[in-house]
Amino acid sequence: MLNQSFIHTLLILLAAILLTACAGQQVRTKSSVVDYLYPKEKQASIQPSIPRLTIPAKVGIAFVPGSTEASGYSYWAGRVNAEPLTEREKMQLLDKVAAHFKKYDFVKSIEIIPSSYLTPQGSFANLDQIKTMYGIDIIALVSYDQVQFVDEGMLSLSYWTLVGAYVISGEKNDTSTLMDTAVYDIASRKMLFRAPGVSHVKGSSTPINLSEELRAD
Repeated sequence: MLNQSFIHTLLILLAAILLTACAGQQVRTKSSVVDYLYPKEKQASIQPSIPRLTIPAKVGIAFVPGSTEASGYSYWAGRVNAEPLTEREKMQLLDKVAAHFKKYDFVKSIEIIPSSYLTPQGSFANLDQIKTMYGIDIIALVSYDQVQFVDEGMLSLSYWTLVGAYVISGEKNDTSTLMDTAVYDIASRKMLFRAPGVSHVKGSSTPINLSEELRAD
């Protein structure tokens, strides 16, 4: 009787471990040009007109404010819901985009705008402020939609030893990122053109450094 009770308890524990090993999570973070420029309470007052551009133009470039839509929880790493890009990383990406734009004759200068200058749902009133501050005519607004999937493979069974939690790469990371750049003439409120791009990254990590690995992806 004692042996049966012990075996029953052991089976329950093994089932719990296997369920934990197969657990997964999804983290989604995004920013939206539409949410930033056209919040519901301001949509009716925005009337685009015909652009009147001065060439070469003074251009600004910035990330629109982002938000965390969903988050996951890992037993070892805890809640995973950090911004996928730090401000430093955003500035580095904007530097690369700015270098690409500088090749064109219609661009006179490019100003990289810090994220702190763009307010959530700031719309064109916020862009008018930035236009005055930086003396720009056109702005390139960069947005992203990133989904990070994490599945705990069978190697995660080793996490039940402390050493395994630190050194065994049992977390399978799959990161998909859609980035979009929309270029607007600020004065006319008119979009001139847009350029999307997609990135797909696969990797693995230990549960202890899961958050760091997801940020690197």
